[in-house]
Amino acid sequence: MAKEMRRPIESGCPDGFQYMHPLMIKNFGQWRWHDHPRPGVLRHVADSGDAVWTVKAGTQRILDVFTLRKLCDIGDQYADGHVRFTIRSNIEYMVSQEAKVEPLIDALEEAGFVVGGTANSVAMISHTQGWLHCDIPGTDASGVVKAMMDELIDEFKNCNMPNRVHITTSCCQINCGGQGDIAINVQHTKPPKINHDLVANVCERPSVVARCPVAAIRPAQVNGKPTLEVDEKKCICCGACYPPCPPMQINDPEHTKLAIWVGGNHSNARSKPSFQKLVASGVPNNPPRWPEATAIVKRILKAYKDDARDWERINDWIDRIGWPRFFEATGLPFTKFHIDNWRGSRKSLNASTHIRF
Repeated sequence: MAKEMRRPIESGCPDGFQYMHPLMIKNFGQWRWHDHPRPGVLRHVADSGDAVWTVKAGTQRILDVFTLRKLCDIGDQYADGHVRFTIRSNIEYMVSQEAKVEPLIDALEEAGFVVGGTANSVAMISHTQGWLHCDIPGTDASGVVKAMMDELIDEFKNCNMPNRVHITTSCCQINCGGQGDIAINVQHTKPPKINHDLVANVCERPSVVARCPVAAIRPAQVNGKPTLEVDEKKCICCGACYPPCPPMQINDPEHTKLAIWVGGNHSNARSKPSFQKLVASGVPNNPPRWPEATAIVKRILKAYKDDARDWERINDWIDRIGWPRFFEATGLPFTKFHIDNWRGSRKSLNASTHIRF
């Protein structure tokens, strides 16, 4: 008899089946149809006739233990004790009886949580680490989310948009927030200021040189001390050099701004995936409410809501009407900052006659 091999110890995501609702395990891969009874609620019906109702509530990405316990208590008391968190940090409760849906919604809303975010609504805004975890933030992305969602909460609770709207915020220009129909990203407008007296004592210079994505940093000597220098013609002001070398400070209350990008889309349901594109630059990074950035986002959403056809995502809408009409509809100015004239940029990644991407 063959000896049973020891199962490998894996790191990463745990087995999701151990947390699934029993009816979801029973009917896995055998769902016949689903519908959308109301905002924030989905119903899935299996070939066997079993049905599962999903109730989605908006929650913050950075959860404290007290909020998490409250959400779990609601799940134990009003749902079937099974929850999951979405990629946009919403919590979803699964129940097997329709009679449990309304009491669950009432309990969530009484506790201060908002039910919605399904179908053609403005989904909960996703964000990067911000000041809490990230080592290179130029702003607090979660603060921007709070300020904007306070004003967009009706669009989360209702389904009034032509299609889903995904909004992302990013605390630095590297943008680990990812693609979004609308994205609010930090925009450093000046290269880092270097304190040459501290570089040799604090920084591992080869690591800093390697960290730069555009090879704009190189070793140097200043006042007889080893240090670093920046080729400002190459620098894209991303801030990646600051974490391994704090003397290369790039955050600045005057020169750190926000930029608004639109048209990013991961899916290929109706059109090809697309990259987001800059539509507003130099927006004041103005905590704690960021009114200027919020006003621009609301203006874009209003133009999209008024003019787009059913099921058009923002990138599809812009492709149909064209960029000149987009800037007219939103009232945003077209400036020189919308033209990518950085010397390292290319329309595509075709760098030679031999290699094609």
